[in-house]
Amino acid sequence: MKWNLFGGFSQDIGIDLGTANTLVHLKGKGIVLREPSVVAIRKDTGAVLAVGSDAKGMIGRTPGNIVAIRPMKDGVIADFEVTQAMLKYFINKARNGSSFSKPRVVVGVPSGVTEVEKRAVIDAAIQAGAREAYLIEEPMAAAIGAGIDVFQPEGNLIVDIGGGTTEIGVISLGGIVKTSSLKVAGDRFDNLITEYIRQEHNLLIGYKTAERLKIEIGAVIPLEEELTCEISGRNLITGLPVNITVTSTEIANALEEAGNQIIEEIKSILEKTPPELSSDIKRTGIYLTGGGALLRGLDKKLSNSLKLNVTVVEDPLNAVINGIAKFLGNFNEYKSILMSPENNY
Repeated sequence: MKWNLFGGFSQDIGIDLGTANTLVHLKGKGIVLREPSVVAIRKDTGAVLAVGSDAKGMIGRTPGNIVAIRPMKDGVIADFEVTQAMLKYFINKARNGSSFSKPRVVVGVPSGVTEVEKRAVIDAAIQAGAREAYLIEEPMAAAIGAGIDVFQPEGNLIVDIGGGTTEIGVISLGGIVKTSSLKVAGDRFDNLITEYIRQEHNLLIGYKTAERLKIEIGAVIPLEEELTCEISGRNLITGLPVNITVTSTEIANALEEAGNQIIEEIKSILEKTPPELSSDIKRTGIYLTGGGALLRGLDKKLSNSLKLNVTVVEDPLNAVINGIAKFLGNFNEYKSILMSPENNY
């Protein structure tokens, strides 16, 4: 009755609530918002000063009474109140401030979230203005976004490398048969790059510089054509700002450990996968999604190590939100794959 009453008036919203970035899809309009998952607040009052891109620009540059924080850590809520404020801002911005009706919201979350964390996400969405809030596991959303028919009796292996976690899922018959949520992903890559530059060049760089290196010359294997990038930082010996040039081979060396950890986690999932589904995966290979899928050479490294074909899906950055968008467009068809703390929508 509620859907009949509100369906014609409310605009359903899909949210890919990521550690690094949040994407919002408005049913009928597509992706209407893509902003960093960052909030700037005053330490003394707790007042929110900026959200998203404006807040990210403050990281590392704020005075003592202002702090720019990322309320999502490893794919889950680390600060409930700040996440709630961030969600409210994003939902209102996506709806252009409309208060005519409350939307139904579907949020993508890591497969490894606890019952408490699931409830925290749902409560944050409700408090942020949602009429109803539902959760979908990111590997499932990514599979739908990649164009896979998740209801077929066939095994498909999804590896979704986001900002906080790498989500690995074996999907068949509308469910996730085996899954893992590894806390080695974009943020870990940035930390490894920062540490490598500190050790090899005695240079201290910030989060944004490490992220720039990852995007512009990031690789996990030596490339046929070497890429370079000039960066600035603080020399740890003299204390003075200096410029250096970093190569893609250096970034590959920095990220070797993370790449190997992802490979070992995929091996672990494959070892636990039923043999019939393993046979399917041998034929279909691995579907690689998320921002980490854009790291140069990652598909080759996975393929060589696991002896499987690796496909970087079309539009990997948007795979999860595209899957949620398809979900919203066919809610009744897909509702059986939703997850919730009570497991009974």
